[in-house]
Formats: sequence, C-alpha cells, structure tokens
Amino acid sequence: MEGNAGPPAPRTVEEVYRDFRGRRAGMIKALTTEVDKFYQQCDPEKENLCLYGFPNETWEVNLPAEEVPPELPEPALGINFARDGMQEKDWLSLVAVHSDAWLLAVAFYFGARFGFDKNDRKRLFQMMNDLPTIFEVVTGVAKKQPREKSAATPNSSSKNKSVGKMQPRQSESQSKVSKMPPAPKDEDESGEEEDDEQGATLCGACGDNYANDEFWICCDVCERWFHGKCVKITPARAEHIKQYKCPACSNKRARA
Repeated sequence: MEGNAGPPAPRTVEEVYRDFRGRRAGMIKALTTEVDKFYQQCDPEKENLCLYGFPNETWEVNLPAEEVPPELPEPALGINFARDGMQEKDWLSLVAVHSDAWLLAVAFYFGARFGFDKNDRKRLFQMMNDLPTIFEVVTGVAKKQPREKSAATPNSSSKNKSVGKMQPRQSESQSKVSKMPPAPKDEDESGEEEDDEQGATLCGACGDNYANDEFWICCDVCERWFHGKCVKITPARAEHIKQYKCPACSNKRARA
C-alpha cells in the first residue's frame, strides 16, 4: 500500500529520516487531532484494516497490499477488530505501539535496501530516537516527563499547574495562549539546561519540540500544548476563546 507515497524511495540517511517523519506525522494526526475520523473508518464489520502513514504527512485506513511479498513492510492487520472490544484510549495506545514498530520496519527496510553501513544505521536510529514515539505522544507520556523534572525546581511552587502557562494572567483565555510554552527555569541555570527545558515541551498533535517564534495553545481539558497551525487556531482567534478544547477532547465529548 504505497499508492499515496508519491516521491521515489529515499536513498540517503537524511531522505529516510524525512520519510520517517512524514509518515509519523500522518499517523499522529490519525490518533490525535483527527481521531474521530480515524475511529469511524475502523469499522469492525469490515475486513482486516491497516493504518498507513505517508511521507506527505497524510494517513489512510485501508486493506493490506495484495502482492506477496509487498513493496514495503505491512502495518499490523485488523486494527479495526479491537475497536469496540476495549477502552478507546487502550485501543489507540495499541494502534500507536504497532505504528511505531511499522515506522522502524519501513526505515530499516530502506536502510537495508540501499546498503546503509553500521554508522549510517546508527545515525538514522539516533535521529529517529530524538523524536518521541507515537505511543508517547498519544498517551501523554512525553508530556509527563518534563513535568516531573520541573517539579524539583526551587521556584516550582510559584508556577501554575500546567507547565508553560503565561505568568501574567490577564484573563482566562490568555492564560492558555502563548507564543511558546515556557518551561520553569532559574536565572542561574546554564544556557544548555535552558535549551533542554524548552525542547522538552512537545506538541500534542505532531509531537515536535518547541521552535522559536511559534504560536502555541494549551487545551483546558487534557492540558497538552499544541502548535496553533496543527489545530488551526490563530493568535487572533485564541484571544476570544474562553476555554479551549483540543480536537481529541472535543471529539470525546461529542461521542459521549
């Protein structure tokens, strides 16, 4: 199932990594910001379905490839059968784990196909490992880790509950809106430590770290931070939102 891939197969470490990131971003969308659409497509009455991610950051639920052997490694079969037999969060976590395994399989398939040596494979894995797994993004594990780290800082008692809320709280809507999700840090900390704290905050939609001059917004329900562009919220629109709910939390309320 590679009809939506478009560009030719990657041949260098950097190209394989970009392919990995694109597929990963698409699958994260399916399991977070577009979870309602994904849930509906995984009808247990249908045949064995798979979740595919594509290099252009899109995703698709479809039947596995018919050719044997397939062009690429195949994702886990039959993810739709478990949809109604377990808690939704557990089901999404299960799909996330299998998605992580598939992404690694595809990346190292390309590595083997194009003759990556030991150093190339090591560099590729390190680049992929610097990103949180899909499972960590979907379950919130990646977000909990920096919170635990910040709890030990001397000034943590003066911080708000959610890491990165704006400090001058002029209004409730402004408390969840920021150009960046700031992390607690002391004035005497080294620049390297400050960078680590900033980089620890991850977008709940795409899973990427904070970058300079990006607009972020925090969900009032799950308290995850999101790039404004990932959830289609602009700074101007955010100023008029009294209580922001991310797409995943909104969809959960609607189904309930």
